[in-house]
Amino acid sequence: MTSPLFGIALIFLVTLALALPLGRLLARVFQGEKNALDFMAPVERALFRLAGIDPSREMTWQQHMLALLAINLVWFVLAMAILCTQGSLPLNPDGNPSMSPDLAFNTAISFLVNCNLQHYSGESGLSYLSQVVVITFLQFVTAATGIAAAVVVFNALQARTTDKLGNFYHYFVKSLTRLLLPGSLIIALVLAFNGTPMTMQGKQPLITVQGDTTAVSRGPVAAMVAIKELGTNGGGFFGANSAHPLENPNYLTNATENVALMLIPFAMVFALGFYLKRPRLAYMIFGVMTVGFLALLAPAVYYEMHGNPAIAKMGVDQNLGAMEGKEVRFGAAASAFWGITNTVISCGSVNSMHDSHMPLSGLAELLGMMTNAFYGGCGVGLLNFFAYLIIAVFIAGLMVGRTPEFLGKKIEAREMKIAVLVTLLHPLLILAGTALTTHLYAGNPTEYAGWLANPGYHGFSQMLYEFTSSSANNGSGFEGLGDNTPWWNISTGVVLLLSRYLPIIGPVAIAGLLARKKVVPEGAGTLPADTATFGVMVLAVIVIIAALAFFPALALGPLAEHFTLY
Repeated sequence: MTSPLFGIALIFLVTLALALPLGRLLARVFQGEKNALDFMAPVERALFRLAGIDPSREMTWQQHMLALLAINLVWFVLAMAILCTQGSLPLNPDGNPSMSPDLAFNTAISFLVNCNLQHYSGESGLSYLSQVVVITFLQFVTAATGIAAAVVVFNALQARTTDKLGNFYHYFVKSLTRLLLPGSLIIALVLAFNGTPMTMQGKQPLITVQGDTTAVSRGPVAAMVAIKELGTNGGGFFGANSAHPLENPNYLTNATENVALMLIPFAMVFALGFYLKRPRLAYMIFGVMTVGFLALLAPAVYYEMHGNPAIAKMGVDQNLGAMEGKEVRFGAAASAFWGITNTVISCGSVNSMHDSHMPLSGLAELLGMMTNAFYGGCGVGLLNFFAYLIIAVFIAGLMVGRTPEFLGKKIEAREMKIAVLVTLLHPLLILAGTALTTHLYAGNPTEYAGWLANPGYHGFSQMLYEFTSSSANNGSGFEGLGDNTPWWNISTGVVLLLSRYLPIIGPVAIAGLLARKKVVPEGAGTLPADTATFGVMVLAVIVIIAALAFFPALALGPLAEHFTLY
């Protein structure tokens, strides 16, 4: 038991050891200070000249958001055009057909918003052109979009009064050239040297040990898997994602991918501290996130390592843990760790089937996405946490009888209204979508029988998980849900759009409003925002607002299923 636990502890500690210096480097990069990656400057200047962009022209927060939305619209049109016509386009050696309009809409939106919800199987649903020009491309640029939005907030929180918050394209391009591209290259090399394919050739015919003739799918896998993890995207080249032996061949690649998906969310927290020259604030934020993460990780690891009591009653040995839906080369502990890290962080890749995890493990994974504030995705994780932080500052300020202040700026009605709307949007989208879908199924279970293979407690959990994953921009699923239908493709697509852009616009708007305000000098009555006491306050706000809103739904799904087993 100690060896698997040591393995997951080592993955976490290695990530933390890499994240601290990376956070310092990112702060220097985005502040324009000299750093080790300045050799990329000529490439960046060439890109700006080619695009006709002046990276020194500063933007207001509204101009930042307009640039973000405009460029995302262009990417969406490009993705839809290719996905709907891929069957007639080149680089399709396996002859995969074009997508239906509703599936193309869901896929384009899903990868556009960094969610990577997949209602198709990659090896049979996409051509190599789509895998590279649509999927891999969007995995790079959407991660850079989230990072750029977070840097806008960093800029706004500095101790000054201004409405100019840097240049969106400057932050966006640097996120690509100095972080995502070099990092992905390193990870892809590790994967390729461990057996992950990197080729443009079609399926490989082979004869099995039994003498059967078959064909094994392959393609430009290593490059996609690298940015899939580093950019907290999660969408796999193969349908089985990182449970597939060619996408994640061994324990070394498993650890590498797990470190990669945690690295940028960790580093961005520390980058905030270095950027604002307030390291204690970063430590407080990271501490709150880590407490929440460990609270979800502990029950998942425990229940997965102790096996399934229903299977144990059948006389099946459970010494290896609950191994249904898991890969023996990883084991129960590493699978549980991966499941929690990929739902706390909005990556959503899987190295085991979450649908087969124990009920309370599934509950922990759901809660990780429902809170959506512990580490989170590239940049956007901090934006989600920022909304809770503003609410906590406001409540704490009222409790001590002072005007709420954060980093020398007063928190007033406008900022609070935006923060509350952003935090309540998440449960609204999840619960409304699940309720409407449940009503449709209950009203005509025969017509919608293809949706659910498990129409009981677990079936409800599958539907709840799908909308939770969509709203959290996660992308993982309780597979077993028949989700490639017009209803699921369109309903989750709408949720994906609303849950991506409003939670980015809201925190950036709050930061922009704060940046325009005069700096109030800190005094004896100022509530410090970088203490453990305030950290407890923030954690309480997250639990009360996020977790408790979902308790009735969780009681109908994973909790009810748990008590049928014990």
